[in-house]
Amino acid sequence: MSDPANTTAYKGTRTQVVAAGAVAGLVSRFCIAPLDVLKIRLQLQYHSLSEPLAAAPNAPNRRSRPAGARAVAKRIWLHEGITGFWKGNIPAEALYLSYGAVQFLAYRSANQALDALAREADVSLPGTAKSFLAGAVAGTAATTATYPLDLLRTRFAAQGPEKVYAGLRAGVGEIARLEGAAGFFRGLSAGIVQIVPYMGLFFALYEALKQPLAAVHLPFSTGDAVAGVTASVVSKTAVFPLDTVRKRLQVQGPTRGRYFGGGGGGRGLGGGGGGEGAV
Repeated sequence: MSDPANTTAYKGTRTQVVAAGAVAGLVSRFCIAPLDVLKIRLQLQYHSLSEPLAAAPNAPNRRSRPAGARAVAKRIWLHEGITGFWKGNIPAEALYLSYGAVQFLAYRSANQALDALAREADVSLPGTAKSFLAGAVAGTAATTATYPLDLLRTRFAAQGPEKVYAGLRAGVGEIARLEGAAGFFRGLSAGIVQIVPYMGLFFALYEALKQPLAAVHLPFSTGDAVAGVTASVVSKTAVFPLDTVRKRLQVQGPTRGRYFGGGGGGRGLGGGGGGEGAV
């Protein structure tokens, strides 16, 4: 019989751990993709109010109130098919992997830099303050480096029954042609304004909660997991309004009226069209 202690202690090689983490991340991202599409569609519902004609009292597709998650999900199912819930999943998967890599590399580097500065200045930086600063730096670096993928994810997820871009390659080419390099970074300022407090709060809360919860014996999770979930929920909730601003800025441009909630006659709200493949 194998030794249970040796079995639980085995964690594999570094390559195996990285590969397992990447696969787990891709699978989990695939599973939550429908929720992400719903969130983006709900965030964009009021986008049409920026278009005077769409907001006019007699506009043919004007809605008296925003639709709820159930109504939006039903429209996607009826007019776009099951694949509509996975729109934007390819750039989202790439975003998930690249963002995590840049984030934690930057977080580690920022921590090392702060430790070096503290030694040179002969001062002691509180752990929570160091985590906040390192998290803010890591979030800014990761957001900037991966922002084009984030923008593509949002635009594809915001496509209604009528396609805006024929595919991922076509979308990249059209944005580059019509909007230039700056088009891939629409809303970046809002993204950075959001990510600085988010990552700062997340790492600060996580570090603050990790030690107290480490000694707590929980039936279905560890103290680290609870600390991570709590920190994520609190920090995400705190900056969610800024996330909505970022999403609405990302769909600005020459094609803004063709997205869900845009000023193009409400085509993304329902009506017409068959299912499309997810991009």
